[in-house]
Amino acid sequence: MYDVIIIGGGVSGAASARELSRYEARVCVLEKEEDICCGTSKANSAIVHAGYDAVPGSMMAKLNVRGNEMMEQLSKELDFPFKRIGSLVICLNEQDMPTLKELYDKGIENGVKGLQILNRDEVLAMEPNITEEVYAALYAPTAGIVCPFGLNIALAENAYENGVEFKFCTEVQEIEKTQDGYVLHTNQGAFQTKYVVNAAGVYADKFHNMVSGQKIHITPRRGDYCLLDKSAGNHVSRTIFSLPGKYGKGVLVTPTVHGNLLIGPTASDIEDKEGTNTTREELNEVILKAGQSVKNIPMRQVITSFAGLRAHEDGSEFIIGEPEDAKGFIDCAGIESPGLTSCPAIGEMVAGILKEKLGLKEKKNFVPTRKGILDPNTLSKEERAALIKKEPAYGNIICRCEMITEGEIIDAIRRPLGARSLDGVKRRTRTGMGRCQSGFCSPRTMEILARELGVSMSDITKSGGNSRLVVGVNKDRI
Repeated sequence: MYDVIIIGGGVSGAASARELSRYEARVCVLEKEEDICCGTSKANSAIVHAGYDAVPGSMMAKLNVRGNEMMEQLSKELDFPFKRIGSLVICLNEQDMPTLKELYDKGIENGVKGLQILNRDEVLAMEPNITEEVYAALYAPTAGIVCPFGLNIALAENAYENGVEFKFCTEVQEIEKTQDGYVLHTNQGAFQTKYVVNAAGVYADKFHNMVSGQKIHITPRRGDYCLLDKSAGNHVSRTIFSLPGKYGKGVLVTPTVHGNLLIGPTASDIEDKEGTNTTREELNEVILKAGQSVKNIPMRQVITSFAGLRAHEDGSEFIIGEPEDAKGFIDCAGIESPGLTSCPAIGEMVAGILKEKLGLKEKKNFVPTRKGILDPNTLSKEERAALIKKEPAYGNIICRCEMITEGEIIDAIRRPLGARSLDGVKRRTRTGMGRCQSGFCSPRTMEILARELGVSMSDITKSGGNSRLVVGVNKDRI
């Protein structure tokens, strides 16, 4: 019997787990994939929004601003990349100024600090590659960028180190209400719990509707992106938005914390909750719309494209709390943008609800800090030489594009909740994320995974399940 079971290992589930790990409680995260950060949390804009877009008074607005405020301290405690670079919302003509002013007014009402409306000359002085057609812009200095993998993994590792259990490849199939709480029936057996936290992303409506007569409906909203090489990373120094429309904040252009340039997303409502395929039409839309805000984007430097899904609930609002007819079931549903920004505050809110309901007491030995994977590139020449002398694996470059060493890959595999697949290594170290997109480093990374996990090369997968890369050979010979 658990006190709390969290369904989903994305940023909302991991943030809730981390906050709950502050208390004396038996907590478990059930994740249907082979790793954390495999759904909505792995494919998004990686933006820490300032908070001017959400409707004043809404849960989105409150948690966005609170999450933004929490992110910098959290990045220091949990050692993940975060930069507060600011953002600009571009207005192209005088007729759209009322819309820009409306964003400004909403931001002020939401408590966003430092907002300014800049004129054309001020914008171009700040960002020379903004389109010459710019008329004005809303500047938000508190906006930032983050590594979504780094954030998600850091939250989960810290929760694990503080006693939270994680069960992977464990898909919840049915939820049964009992006198003492709930029984979650999964492909790995049944789990009993007093409380459930439903942080299942695009599947959150499915689980909510199993236990409540107050139905909700989530639409997967797909967004296509293009990622450009680091040679394009300085094209803009802030996140550049177009004016938001019916389906969200529009196509943006932004540097990433790792030095690339990212453009996207589109917004297409689909039915397939696993529909992360890109389309030529939507990638063309990304390129066209990005070019309307920022000139001379070096599109020949695109190294990959991808799509992510946003969990859009019909009410366009976060749903966090206990349904009236499903006591003990805590929804964390409809977490679309600004969900990544809001996740620290979402975790804080969910843990606060459960602390009160379960009468939880704080641990005396809670450890709020976590150290990420050592990057030898941050060391001095002398420190690096000493590290390699002590641990020679840090002198063996595996990923030439990102300059990732065997030592970093070994750390990614051996650390708490370590990598078990190529994508798991990629999310933790960036091995395979560079210009060649794993063309050179995959075989060596697979060898290291096989050696460290004590399995055959044919057992190594790209992303768990049946995604094996070596097939049609005698396993005993490799």
